[in-house]
Amino acid sequence: MKKSRSPLYVTTLIAGAFFMENLDGTIIATALPQMAHSFHVGAVNLNIGMTAYLITLAVFIPISGWVADRFGSRSIFAAAIATFTLASLLCGASHTLTQFTLTRILQGVGGAMMVPVGRLIVLRTTPKDKLAEAIAYITWPGLTALVVGPPLGGFITTYASWHWIFFLNLPLGIIALILTLLWVENVRTGEKHSFDWLTFLLAGCASAGAVYAMEKLGSEGVQWQLPGIVLTLSLLSGVSAIVAARRNPAASFIDLESMKLKTYSLSVYGASAFRISVSVLPFLLPLMFQISFGLNAFQSGLYLLALFAGDLSMKVIVIQVLRRFGFRRILIVNGVITAASMALCALLSPATPTVLIICILFFHGAFRSMQFTCMTTLAYTEIPPGRMSRANGFLSAVMQLSMGMGVAVGAITLRLVAHAHGHSAAVPQLRDFHLAIVFVAALALGPVFDSLGLSPDAGATTSGHRQPELEVNPA
Repeated sequence: MKKSRSPLYVTTLIAGAFFMENLDGTIIATALPQMAHSFHVGAVNLNIGMTAYLITLAVFIPISGWVADRFGSRSIFAAAIATFTLASLLCGASHTLTQFTLTRILQGVGGAMMVPVGRLIVLRTTPKDKLAEAIAYITWPGLTALVVGPPLGGFITTYASWHWIFFLNLPLGIIALILTLLWVENVRTGEKHSFDWLTFLLAGCASAGAVYAMEKLGSEGVQWQLPGIVLTLSLLSGVSAIVAARRNPAASFIDLESMKLKTYSLSVYGASAFRISVSVLPFLLPLMFQISFGLNAFQSGLYLLALFAGDLSMKVIVIQVLRRFGFRRILIVNGVITAASMALCALLSPATPTVLIICILFFHGAFRSMQFTCMTTLAYTEIPPGRMSRANGFLSAVMQLSMGMGVAVGAITLRLVAHAHGHSAAVPQLRDFHLAIVFVAALALGPVFDSLGLSPDAGATTSGHRQPELEVNPA
């Protein structure tokens, strides 16, 4: 069997692949008008390409653990990179909306395998006491992509063409593929179980229906009846998937056994609300800067670089902070600070000094980064090696679904607030943005309340935090 390279080498490779995949999901937002002109369609019609990509991710991510166990983590990760890179080439070469949508679906298949299997490789090659550092290292590229994507996409489409957004992945994908074949060990588990088709189909319908319905509900001018029916059916399909999983827990893609652990279930419940809220902000802020502040797309995107700087700054101290305070205290206190810093964005106006805007965004970026790292790391602290692939596959699907719904939740919230104020959401006012931001800031408190039920020494093996021993005075 091939000897794996240093965990640092492998972790760096996975972090780079994560950045490439997450960047692709955000970078095309500013290129939609130019792409629509090339395809001779309206800009709104391009949403089908983004929605098809998100649906494909949501459907295929849950099976990533089973596929990696059956065929080997290196084989699947390499195939995912190759598929994603080839699909990027085809996306850039598309001449019609139909071609683009089909190639985005293919790209989604590659992305669905690349991210969770990459994380699984890191989890298998990293000791528990080094897990927080490794998770921090592979988390920030995803957060960075949310911020860097819009301004980078605007720059490329302004000074080159939208095709280069996808062609940019070619050299990155080729390098990542070569390094994967050289550095990553092809690990297979000894456990073999049949493919759980029933849960896969039910959960796939639930995920796809939820993404489609939320996207439609967030679109201006769309009636709510059909998306409402689809959302209801998707919820029923999700409940049916859980029932099917309970009847076949040993083979199900829904990891009910891991859900019994509070450290894991927190990352499914409370953390999902946090992921949705945090992914809304990079959608609302550029709109607010452009519509209410009068900035252009590139200028508004540059403001978000302060979030990126905040993300990076916290990675330097995350291990020391975890060792000093432990997971529970950080998730509660840091969670409140993160929500408060998000709420501060509701006070911004065209008269706010630029320096103050940058400071608030930097502050929020730093603390949201800490919260992301702690939630993701805590989820795996009590998972035994034999169940790691199933736990990772299920949690990866939940992560992708919650992050993917962020823009839709932001659009729906903005639409409801605008209608409550008696005007169309097509041209939202500054107060509409402010109220929408306050709502998602409250949503960010999800893991704070969920963490109240954690043990004070939860994840201590990974964080290195020890509760101070009480001194007993002799009688």
